[in-house]
Amino acid sequence: MASISNESGSLAAAIAAQIRLRRTQRGLSAAELARQAGLSKATVSALEAGQANPTVDTLDALAVALRIPLTDLLTRGTDPGPLLLRGTPMPDEGPARELLRRVGGGNSVEMWRLRLPPHTQVDGVAHAPGTTEILMVGSGTVTAGPAADPAMLGPGDLLSFAGDQAHLYRSTDEPVEIVMLMASPTPA
Repeated sequence: MASISNESGSLAAAIAAQIRLRRTQRGLSAAELARQAGLSKATVSALEAGQANPTVDTLDALAVALRIPLTDLLTRGTDPGPLLLRGTPMPDEGPARELLRRVGGGNSVEMWRLRLPPHTQVDGVAHAPGTTEILMVGSGTVTAGPAADPAMLGPGDLLSFAGDQAHLYRSTDEPVEIVMLMASPTPA
C-alpha cells in the first residue's frame, strides 16, 4: 500500500476514523481486528493512521470483520446531523426516483422518493433476500406491491412488503408521489 496523496487525504482520514470508531465500538484491539480480517496488524495500524491506500478487497475484509456494510467505512462522519430536503418539482415526463437518505450503522436503510406520471408502470427487480420495502403514498393513486398480489393505494396509505420478490408501481390517470423506505439486512 502506498502513501495517500493530499487529494484523497480527506477520504483517507474519514476511512481511518471509521475503522477506529467501529473497532473500538466492538471492543476489538487492532491486532484482533487484523486477525479477524486476515490482514497484518501493520496494515490495520497504517489504515487507522490514514497512511495507507486500501484496496476494495482490504476494505471489504475489514467491513466483514466489523459486521458492517462496506459503505459504512466510506462515511465521512458518524452523524451528518439533521438533513432538510426541500421538495422538488414533478418532472414533465417519465418516472423520477431520488435517494433521500441512507442510514448505515450495521444495517442498510435507504429512503427514496418515487414520482410517476399518469399511466406509468415501474417494475421493481427482486432485492437481496430479507429486504423489506415500506411505501407511503403522498399524492395520487397507485397500484403497488408484490407483482403477484399488488394493492391499490391512495394518499396516506402505507404498504410494507418483502422486496426480495418481483414488485411493481403503477399509476392511474394522475401523477403519484410515494416515499419508500428500503431496509436490507447486512451480511453477518
